[in-house]
Amino acid sequence: MPTQYEQAVAGETTPEIERVAQREHLDTEEVRAEVAAGRLVIPANRLHLAGCNETGVKLDPIGIGRSATVKINANIGASPDSSCQELELMKLQWAVRYGADAVMDLSTGGDLDEIRTHLIANSTVPIGTVPIYSMIAGRDIEELTCEQMLATIEKQARQGVDFFTIHAGLLREHLDLVRPRKMGIVSRGGSLLAKWMLHHNRQNPLYEMFDEISAICREYDVAYSLGDGLRPGCLADASDDAQFAELATLGELVARARASGVQCMVEGPGHIPFDQIEMNMKRQEQLCDGAPFYVLGPIVTDIFPGYDHITSAIGATMAAYYGASFLCYVTPAEHLTLPTPEDVRTGCIAYRIAAHAADIAHRRPGSRDRDDAISDARAELDWAKQFELAFDGEAAKEIHHRDMPADEDYCAMCGKRWCAVRLSREVKDALEKK
Repeated sequence: MPTQYEQAVAGETTPEIERVAQREHLDTEEVRAEVAAGRLVIPANRLHLAGCNETGVKLDPIGIGRSATVKINANIGASPDSSCQELELMKLQWAVRYGADAVMDLSTGGDLDEIRTHLIANSTVPIGTVPIYSMIAGRDIEELTCEQMLATIEKQARQGVDFFTIHAGLLREHLDLVRPRKMGIVSRGGSLLAKWMLHHNRQNPLYEMFDEISAICREYDVAYSLGDGLRPGCLADASDDAQFAELATLGELVARARASGVQCMVEGPGHIPFDQIEMNMKRQEQLCDGAPFYVLGPIVTDIFPGYDHITSAIGATMAAYYGASFLCYVTPAEHLTLPTPEDVRTGCIAYRIAAHAADIAHRRPGSRDRDDAISDARAELDWAKQFELAFDGEAAKEIHHRDMPADEDYCAMCGKRWCAVRLSREVKDALEKK
């Protein structure tokens, strides 16, 4: 059966394309043309679309690309030190509730297959994974064989995973470029593959087997998210030769993926000074032929652990404005520990703000409607309507009610006598009477 990409190239409009057009307030033919050009990706495993599980929960397709609204991803996952299937399900539910358009299961501990199956069975949003994490479960990276790599990727595709992070762009010849770096290789997948290549004195096996992996992705219509194994892990390493050498290889792999009929996104930095973000976004678009860019942050300063949901949301807003289509959230736990459900909530809201700000700046259809509506409610001092329209109305209501339990026609910040909105209404009324 042809993939979303192949059907779009053939001029066919799939139900998933129609759904994305509906959600984005776009013309169906425009969505089809963007998918055919590789500039819009619909991560939708055939089995997840069909409801491949006991719950009957099916995927509600999303579109990721520059012509669509900016999407955000939430990373969750158990570790060897903390593993609980129901806790991961709670994180998934909170992520979706607070604005995540997709979720990546990055579990490295517990029963990985059971956790993954459970998440997919209960998710209406696309689920992504980094298959190499499962490949090394119970073994050292040096022991991993090419056959085991392919088997793991195929198994996860059969489970219904919608997109894979595959670190196929990090080549053996790139490793010497890492020597001058302050932080070296901070990508977990990238560092594992680097160690494998040095031990076996061989090229990256995921690069060598890229056509075989693409055949698996095509069979299940799994989208690539080509991983940036050499993303910078601190400002000092940003925009260096290692990062851009890998990016050039990722551009080559985009073309190979499309030739195989597979949809493709490209992952990007990382830690980037604010003034370098525009250049990074434009360079990726050029080298990767417009493939959607999926960025982590970027984090724009290194000295605020515990607040990196803020430092990265600042960078994410700029990245989205200059072309990033998919923002991977960062939580307050970044650089410190696994995120809790509350960290997931905080990270999602921070990134929903970043994505929404960029959508407004790009004047996406309908993107400002809710902002204008809440402004009308504020002008009318209609607190109930404001809480209804607020993204997190419960939080807004709780803060408002700290000092003023009742919904009066003013707030506790100024008090009734000095409320600017009330005074402005009186001024307008007086002007109208003249």
